[in-house]
Amino acid sequence: MHNLDTDELTITDVGHLPIVKQFANKINLVETVDAMAQNQMHSSAGLTVLAMVLDTLSGRNPLYRLQRFFEDKDTELLLGQDVPASDFADHNVARVMDSLYETGTGHIFSQIAQNAIGAFELDTGCAHYDTTSISVFGDYDWPDPPFRITYGHSKDKRPDLKQFLVEMFCVDRDVPIIGATRDGNASDKTLNNELLGGISRHMARHGIDPGAFIYVADSALATRSNLKQAKQNRIHFLTRLPATFNECARAIDQAVAADAEQWTDVGTLAKTPATLKRPAARYRVLETTIAR
Repeated sequence: MHNLDTDELTITDVGHLPIVKQFANKINLVETVDAMAQNQMHSSAGLTVLAMVLDTLSGRNPLYRLQRFFEDKDTELLLGQDVPASDFADHNVARVMDSLYETGTGHIFSQIAQNAIGAFELDTGCAHYDTTSISVFGDYDWPDPPFRITYGHSKDKRPDLKQFLVEMFCVDRDVPIIGATRDGNASDKTLNNELLGGISRHMARHGIDPGAFIYVADSALATRSNLKQAKQNRIHFLTRLPATFNECARAIDQAVAADAEQWTDVGTLAKTPATLKRPAARYRVLETTIAR
């Protein structure tokens, strides 16, 4: 019988990270990145990306000092290979990130998203688009920035800070299939127009016909230019008509004047259970058409 010397053991808590690794396996994260962003380093770009994903989802926010994060970790368990922590030195990670940028992060992201759609049989019948603003501190003096950090409409109520925008186009349970970082003062109306111009081609590459999905967006979609784009690209859409359109007031007037029997009671829509102090709201809807 061999006596195990406990002084030789290193015990660390990996928490939920092995589960993350299995999800990465299911969507072929490492293999996809390696096929699209090749490099001559000892550790592949795919393994480095997986390492960054595990590091981020561990709760540690910064992407630097990745080497230190893996110094006491079982890399064979978490990465599928016995990789020395020194492979994730900052200069190695930087080279991988350069190769990802040169390949095109949007292309890589969309392919991995397509992998997820197939692996988890996600519903692509309804796709939702939205943007959010990320406020930042300090000055940014870049010689050739991929996006502008500047003042704009702050969605997190910090107009005193500069910002950039993150846009996402999601399917099923808010699973993003397109994502990008945009200028801090970019208009949602313009961004919708740019996406509408290419979304049919993008979805077609994944075997989804123009009429096979519904484009859902907020009222920034409802401009004459955007509606024209949607019609030209045969895109079905769902949005909120802004009050700047006269048709909005007409539809409201028709609904208010309608008999109660014409309304449909859809009940409660909230997933959170109601309480005595906070009862759930009930909803009724009425369908109407405005002809022009």
